[in-house]
Amino acid sequence: MGKLIKYAKPYIWQSIICPFLMTGEVLFEVLIPLYMGRIVDIGITGGDIRYVMTTGAKMVAMAGASLLCGALAARLAAVASMGLGARVREAMFQNIQTFSFANIDRFSTASLVTRLTTDVTTVQNMYQMMLRIFFRAPLQFICALVMSFRINTNVSKVFLVVIPLILLALVIFGPIAMQRFKRMFKMFDGLNASVQENLIAIRVVKAFVRGTHEKQKFKKANDDLMHAAVSAERLMVTAQPMMMLTMYGTILAIAYISSRYIIAGQMEVGSLATILTYIMRILISVVMIAMMFVNYVMSRAAASRIQEVLDEKPDVNDAQADPALQVENGDVEYRDVCFKYDAQGKKNVVDHVTLHIHAGETIGVIGGTGSAKTTLVSLIPRLYDVTGGEVLVDGHNVREYTLENLREAVSMVLQSNVLFSGSILDNLRWGDKNASLEEVEAACRAAQAHDFIMAFPDGYDTDLGQGGVNVSGGQKQRLCIARALLKKPKILILDDSTSAVDTFTDSKIREALRSNLPNTTKIIIAQRINSVSDADRILVLDNGKISDIGTHEELLERSMIYREVYHSQQKGTIEGGES
Repeated sequence: MGKLIKYAKPYIWQSIICPFLMTGEVLFEVLIPLYMGRIVDIGITGGDIRYVMTTGAKMVAMAGASLLCGALAARLAAVASMGLGARVREAMFQNIQTFSFANIDRFSTASLVTRLTTDVTTVQNMYQMMLRIFFRAPLQFICALVMSFRINTNVSKVFLVVIPLILLALVIFGPIAMQRFKRMFKMFDGLNASVQENLIAIRVVKAFVRGTHEKQKFKKANDDLMHAAVSAERLMVTAQPMMMLTMYGTILAIAYISSRYIIAGQMEVGSLATILTYIMRILISVVMIAMMFVNYVMSRAAASRIQEVLDEKPDVNDAQADPALQVENGDVEYRDVCFKYDAQGKKNVVDHVTLHIHAGETIGVIGGTGSAKTTLVSLIPRLYDVTGGEVLVDGHNVREYTLENLREAVSMVLQSNVLFSGSILDNLRWGDKNASLEEVEAACRAAQAHDFIMAFPDGYDTDLGQGGVNVSGGQKQRLCIARALLKKPKILILDDSTSAVDTFTDSKIREALRSNLPNTTKIIIAQRINSVSDADRILVLDNGKISDIGTHEELLERSMIYREVYHSQQKGTIEGGES
């Protein structure tokens, strides 16, 4: 919690003033029972109506002042706590934006969502409680206890037995409760993961009639969370009746002792009323402290999860970068490159690859599933960093470029085509936010997307909905290609990005790339050999290694892997045509 308090710095004055207001509220509240007792012992017993009216007026004024202080403190605490939550979320989100793929893999998307929402809300609620109850409860406890001892020391000695017992229970139960709350937060991650996967893949779920399976999976995650929450709360639920029993037992004990002093003439009835009021305030303060302790345990578990995100250092950074260095040509070279996702792993995913791609060259990449095609090209824009060897762009190690300069020069259309909420035009301008409509249309024509866009009633202003649900897979691919082309990159990477379009449209896209981007280095990953057959060179990958490289004709002659893929696809095409 202490590490997160710095994010409340913009609200320092609210955080400072609030405790003073809470102090005023408590002091006024503590004085009211004292005056009430005097009304009974002096005004009513002595028949002094003037004293009753005067003292009553003072009580009303003190109640009003207490209310005003409490209301102002509540507002300031709300502003400061909500501000803290907003700043913490902003800091987390900004740090997450710097994460490499490896960093994100270490957490999981569902866990990051939970930490940004549920965990931050828990912490901000605790901060609000700290500003109010943290000062109010102990101060009210001390003031009421002092006033009780001033009225009758012997009666108030009961607290010397009760209070240590309550504090001892909190010390014992606290560490146990914290471990259980940590487990509960992990269950939140599991529940979020289940919901997120189901909503994202809802069409697949319905297509495969897996609704029942998803319901069972959600039920398990939900039940796990429920059991973890019940386990965490059980200690507190058990403590609550014990606390109430202690409260009422204390009241009975003090009432019994006080009655004996009243009968003996050593204590006034008004003093008994006053001391009983202070007893309630003392015990309520103890309950408030216990509640604050429970919330502190919860928030401490949440804060540790938040701090893990804030402390996470991106694996990919600009530590070795020269801010002035820019990509000029798009020449790419792999020098004995190795890569593995787990640094402790034994097997390289990319295994000693050496390759030189000249600026403006078109390279096709073919290989079976798991041959590391995507991983190999992901090393160019540093989505991952190599674990051995080096990748160079224009003769410079990619680490010498800032991430912004390097990635501005590289357009990558990933296997999973992602569109965002908003219009088609808004999505396309991710490639160039200042692109004119003419430039957008030119990119869409090259990507064979213009015609279907204009078929929509609103054209480029068509709202895509979340994730581009209003367009087909092939249309989504072409929009993503157009978006990449708008960037006018030095290096263009198409990762199986025409798999959902027909062969005619695929050939038109490749033709447009040749004519519109003659000086751009183009790397095309494909499953269909027809998609790369006209490339300057074709790279055949097998288990993370380069099996062969050459033109279409050269590979047909000497590469068994390439030849088998080609003949199987040609056979499938012929059989498909005959049927």
